[in-house]
Amino acid sequence: MRRRSARRIGLVLGAGGILGSAWTAGALAALAPRLDRPLGDLDLVLGTSAGSVLGAALRCGMTVDELVAHQRGAAPADIDPGFDGTDLPDMRTLERESGDGLPPVPRPWMGSPRMLASAVTHPGTIDPMVVASALLPAGRGRMSSLIRMVGALQTRLGVTTDGWVPGAPLWIAAVDYDSGQRTVFGRPGAPPSTVGEAVLASCSIPGWFAPQTIGGRRYVDGGVRSSTSLGLLAEDGAPALDEVYVLAPMASHAYDRPRDPLSAAERAVRMVLTRWLDAEVAAVRDRGVAVTVVTPGPADLAAMGGNLMNPRRRDRVLETSLETSALALAAGALAGSTAA
Repeated sequence: MRRRSARRIGLVLGAGGILGSAWTAGALAALAPRLDRPLGDLDLVLGTSAGSVLGAALRCGMTVDELVAHQRGAAPADIDPGFDGTDLPDMRTLERESGDGLPPVPRPWMGSPRMLASAVTHPGTIDPMVVASALLPAGRGRMSSLIRMVGALQTRLGVTTDGWVPGAPLWIAAVDYDSGQRTVFGRPGAPPSTVGEAVLASCSIPGWFAPQTIGGRRYVDGGVRSSTSLGLLAEDGAPALDEVYVLAPMASHAYDRPRDPLSAAERAVRMVLTRWLDAEVAAVRDRGVAVTVVTPGPADLAAMGGNLMNPRRRDRVLETSLETSALALAAGALAGSTAA
């Protein structure tokens, strides 16, 4: 038991929209009993986009059971009102602010002319996928309830909303929308930010939501750079870890065969994202870190459909993940979710 407790464990929670969040909550419920401490007490929690919301909630003291209950529409009874006097927003509020599955009409101009100009004058310095996000029209949606949510959780933990959470690191990945460079809030040397601001930045999907301004800089969804940001753990200066668990709702190692064009297109994108994730996994393993990856499988994908922002499928995705993720972690690799 001492040997297990001494192992340094990281948790990586990837992007995936509303349905990715529901799937991840189910996977967290399957993972939690397998570890020797609460998930919020692990040695590193790294969240990107939807994963940043769940990661922040865990590090602010929310239990996995509470996360699952919140996905089902309940709110933890002992969470006091947040810094602005409001209660923890329910999932319906978050879904309504996200557009109920459809983005609000964007603004009639390019999202980031400055980034595009930088990419043209300094070719090769910005990831092509990030450059593509600059071409999207400027989004106008805003999920301000995410800041309220984190504020309420931090109040429960006894931390003011002006600070970061104490203890082991919480890293939240976003992208500077003018420079195109990835920013990891919570990492040493990162720009100062509240957890709520960082979460909102990490969730600001280009073309859908307005960028989050922090310290005079605009930030967007960290998922435009990497769906999990796992590659950060292969870089110099990464924290020393013995093992990492990666929950990646936008990757898959086993697929369904959808007939509708939207789902088929989503699976094609998913295959590309999976190859990129596999490369990041290999880089982290090369550093001697044991990596376990859990991804949606055919049953999960059938539950998700082709639009990861569709709230009407959330309950089905959650309940499916509760079953398939547990089977995957128990067996290592199954036709449901896959753990490798």
